[in-house]
Amino acid sequence: MTNEKNADTSADGIDPGAPGSLMGAEIAEQPAILATLLAEAAAISEVADAVRARAPRFVLLAARGTSDHAALYAKYLVETRLGLPAGLASPSTMTLYGSRPDLRDVLFLGVSQSGASPDLVDSLTVAGECGATTVAVTNDPGSALASAAEFSVDVRAGAEKAVAATKTYTAELLALYLLLGGSAADAAALPDAAAATLAREDAVPVAAARYRFAERLVTTGRGFGYPTAREAALKLMETSYLSAQAFSTADLLHGPLAMIDSGVPVIAVATPDAGGEAVAPVVERLRGSGADVLVVGADPSGELPVVRDGVPPALAPVLDILPLQRLARQIALDRGENPDRPRGLSKVTHTR
Repeated sequence: MTNEKNADTSADGIDPGAPGSLMGAEIAEQPAILATLLAEAAAISEVADAVRARAPRFVLLAARGTSDHAALYAKYLVETRLGLPAGLASPSTMTLYGSRPDLRDVLFLGVSQSGASPDLVDSLTVAGECGATTVAVTNDPGSALASAAEFSVDVRAGAEKAVAATKTYTAELLALYLLLGGSAADAAALPDAAAATLAREDAVPVAAARYRFAERLVTTGRGFGYPTAREAALKLMETSYLSAQAFSTADLLHGPLAMIDSGVPVIAVATPDAGGEAVAPVVERLRGSGADVLVVGADPSGELPVVRDGVPPALAPVLDILPLQRLARQIALDRGENPDRPRGLSKVTHTR
């Protein structure tokens, strides 16, 4: 007798023809992709060694969309692990305004899943002409961005068919960690921790039910939790059409706190480091004022649990985003939307 579940669903229990099936399948792929990237870490180490020999004095990062949040993560890595100043570049200063800054002794990182955004390609090209050491971090080693860079890092995530990026984001995070001072040995527990986190899917439908009819939402985090908060807000906006705003927890106290009440829920990312410690008192203050606050990653039994066993705190963002990706997908489905094909969006955005 034919097993109906096996005939109509994937190995992960996802109907391949249903709304959200592509996003769901790509979320589920992430532990295997992280393991593959670690197995090929030697290639990234070669690039890291070559860059280290140049002794850059400053790091600039150029990216858009989801990759911009990976670049923000890299900024924290550079400043905390390498002890170098880092900043997010403004491609338009080069592509629209014709700026040609002195970038000698600067490392310029272009981060892009597709490697096809014209403004990123052009700004990385200009950076090289202005003296920078250029590195492309991309899911397409044959892309224009990779071709324009002196060095290239392949994040090895495979083709991503859903418009909302999931697996390419976490692959970018791990690739940047390995490029910017981290080791494969330190990250060895990451694939198993990701699989264990994704196995804790029972909390996602409960959390999604809280936000099914929400019109506005705030995400927040501090330090390494801030890129996760920003990426979560983007996923909620592009899949559920929910007006989500991301703030550093420190910035949240400087004005935006005034807009939060019982009708504006908050998702707080609690990393296992000083950033998470800084978030905790703000969460208590918000709850004391009557706000609906959901905490991600406080402990494995929390509201949206994250399993971090054996994983360095600097890699927590790779894990913390996983339940939030699933949350965004579930809210979209609960609202009758298809998160695989958000309206008005395409996989590659062409900007100058």
